[in-house]
Amino acid sequence: MAEQTSPAPESPNLAAIRRAYTGFRDRDVAALLSAMHPDVEWVHPEGMAKYGLGGTKLGHDGVREFLAHVPTVLGGMKLAPREFIEQGDRIVVFGTRDVTSRGGTTVTLDFVHSWTMRDGRAARMEDIFDTVAFHQLIES
Repeated sequence: MAEQTSPAPESPNLAAIRRAYTGFRDRDVAALLSAMHPDVEWVHPEGMAKYGLGGTKLGHDGVREFLAHVPTVLGGMKLAPREFIEQGDRIVVFGTRDVTSRGGTTVTLDFVHSWTMRDGRAARMEDIFDTVAFHQLIES
């Protein structure tokens, strides 16, 4: 009879990132921010600057301002993280997001999130995605 092994316990860093996605899903900004260092760098492609969604936002206030701005550009967004890869202080997440335009069109777009951790919280999050597809959706 083969011995069964239980999965390795989840690291504190990975638990924090999962908490961030749960906060985003539940629209619970406090829960999202609890996973982030107070001086977090929240980075999106410069190609989204036209809509006020590009560049680096700093700290919890920067993240709050970014999240408050998103509904002025988009009708909605749901993230579906699919794969988490952890190496040292880095966690890379591959997933999809259902994005709805202000006009009501919804498309599914791939994303890669690169998280850098410090003291058990995210010190940097970089969102990597196809900006051309995003532009097309916003302008639809």
